[in-house]
Amino acid sequence: MICLNLVWIITVYNILVTGSNGQLGSEIRALSSDYSYNFFFTDRESLDITNSDTVKNLIEKNNINTIINCAAYTAVDKAESDEENADKINHLAVKNFAEIAKEKDIKLIHISTDYVFDGKNFKPYTEDDTTNPNGVYGDTKLKGEKAFLHGSPKNSIIIRTSWVYSSFGANFVKTMLRLGKEKESLGVIFDQVGTPTYARDLAKAILDILPNIKNEKPEIYNYSNEGVLSWYDFAKEIMRMAKLDCQINPIETYEYPTPAQRPHYSLLNKAKIKKEFGISIPFWKDSLDECLKTMGERK
Repeated sequence: MICLNLVWIITVYNILVTGSNGQLGSEIRALSSDYSYNFFFTDRESLDITNSDTVKNLIEKNNINTIINCAAYTAVDKAESDEENADKINHLAVKNFAEIAKEKDIKLIHISTDYVFDGKNFKPYTEDDTTNPNGVYGDTKLKGEKAFLHGSPKNSIIIRTSWVYSSFGANFVKTMLRLGKEKESLGVIFDQVGTPTYARDLAKAILDILPNIKNEKPEIYNYSNEGVLSWYDFAKEIMRMAKLDCQINPIETYEYPTPAQRPHYSLLNKAKIKKEFGISIPFWKDSLDECLKTMGERK
């Protein structure tokens, strides 16, 4: 008679979440009680992510085995005149995380952006398409990606996303709601096309796929909600759902000049993340509806 002793190995995920007061970090915090993970939420006041020793100390003290890096310098226009700080957060801090993750065999999830592309494509961008950022923000985010890939930590991924909004923080949806209550009409750009991303959908996707991230070298994935629209279309739907009597008028990009150039086309192909992790992605209107309900603005 042969006796087999079965040993169940259960992974306890001790997760460091950086940028926890931002849109994505706040959504992960809001969902955290739904998952049997141990979370350690940090922000710029509690953790200097540009200081490698400080990060290592926190990781060792709390036995961190997973990092979700939501921290980013996202002031796109300000970055044009503040390249040093944008580079520290979007590039050098990511380099630190990649090196630490490899050294300590830590799972690392890093959030990047559609701004690594120039927006001149004619079909949704895949993860392998040529990058060519237009400004400092996109350039520093791309440098962060390259440092991540060069660091080559196992079980680690980059997720590129676009047009992020949430019930937390400052974003396009909140701006439209505020202006829609103050003004009779607004001009909104119609010649920039992409897809918004409800940060709660992205947060849920990250937490769902986390146990299944198993790769020898870093991988890049795209994630946004499903569908295609312009900022004008987005604004029109926000006003309709919130029942705000504000006329939205289409304008061209040149009529609203900004220090940083935006990509005119930033649709992301999500086939890779859906196939490899078996996830479904909500349609953008459904997610906007959910967000407005959360905010108490859905009428």
